[in-house]
Amino acid sequence: MKLNDARWFDGAEQQAAGGANTKPLGLESRLLRHLLHSLGDAPLRMSLRNGEPVSTGAAGGSAGIRIANWSSLVKLFVNPDLNFGDAYTDGQIEVEGDLVKLLESVFLHRRRASVPLFGGRSRLAAWMNRARLNTNTPSDARRNIHQHYDIGNEFYRLWLDARMSYTCAYFPDPAMSLEAAQVAKMDHICRKLRLNPQDTVVEAGCGWGALALHMAARHGVRVKAFNISREQIAHARESARAAGVDHQVEFIEDDYRNIHGRYDAFVSVGMLEHVGRDRHRELGRVIDRSLSVNGRGLIHSIGQNRCLALNPWIEKRIFPGAYPPTLSEMTAIVEAQAFSVIDVENLRLHYALTLEHWLQRFEGARERVRAMFDERFVRAWRLYLAGSLAAFRTGELQLYQVLFNRESSNDVPWTRAHLYEETPC
Repeated sequence: MKLNDARWFDGAEQQAAGGANTKPLGLESRLLRHLLHSLGDAPLRMSLRNGEPVSTGAAGGSAGIRIANWSSLVKLFVNPDLNFGDAYTDGQIEVEGDLVKLLESVFLHRRRASVPLFGGRSRLAAWMNRARLNTNTPSDARRNIHQHYDIGNEFYRLWLDARMSYTCAYFPDPAMSLEAAQVAKMDHICRKLRLNPQDTVVEAGCGWGALALHMAARHGVRVKAFNISREQIAHARESARAAGVDHQVEFIEDDYRNIHGRYDAFVSVGMLEHVGRDRHRELGRVIDRSLSVNGRGLIHSIGQNRCLALNPWIEKRIFPGAYPPTLSEMTAIVEAQAFSVIDVENLRLHYALTLEHWLQRFEGARERVRAMFDERFVRAWRLYLAGSLAAFRTGELQLYQVLFNRESSNDVPWTRAHLYEETPC
């Protein structure tokens, strides 16, 4: 008898390996087994309080989940996607073993098994996980960005690289440092855009300014960089003055929709995720009016293989209003405006390695983070970083770089050789 057999609900216990008949299950154990099944029967153990652990036929694997009380178990049973994160943050769930490995196992088994939630519970969970009413208007976007990015530059400085690059690094050599890999990422983008000293560049969503400063200092271009995070813009302006390139780089605290003028290159790294699916065409129109007749552009974004809403806990607690697009959705942004896609690269494993560095640094700074905020904050961000790492390792998330130019332009490289030169273009 399998776990999804109707008789399971009548109390017949699932034998982990041999199928022997045993005593009937209690309600607590039934809920735990049902929860395991809704997670694709991942090889892990679950237990409530000091009760006997319940596991799958794979002997429970090397990781376990201990749930503090009955109330938390019921919430997980009703909606694990949303309530696991809150329960972990509140200390109502403890993970025994490697958190990243546990999440990887759940992602892989749930996807492979394609296990639907049962009946009314699936409808209830869908209603609870519905996207919050958010049209990503300029006011929505500013509020969302403020919630994630304006929580203190000192916090991010604890675990990012020295340039405060909060996007996927590029590791030509997996053994290189995070600092070197972030510089390599910026050089990689500049090579793709084939920047020259006379070029003008507009950047939509510039973070703490690392790429804009790099383009100006290393390639001699003039940059206008837009961002609606007040703390990030303040840091970027200070960095430009310190580097002596404030005459080349203008950091503008404004929405990307207010970009005007003509430029030789458009670049956006890590912003598309915040644009929102319903605003893609609007972004395409901004790019079209911003680029010169021979202009070229690059969009770097977290993505996914299927059109799925962001994990509801991540959307609610960490990244409000975010949506990782599919590759087809990304290319449609520029194709609708008569641009040609000339290169696509997936750096998924580079982002996984970036997150390994971030998580290790975060854990090393957790006492300082706890002093800045509290234990709940530490646990929430640990789960966010660990879950992101697991998602990139397992292919739940992708990292796309899409390069494009005007469809009538023949000013394109003949090969990709220029991308792998040892010196910047």
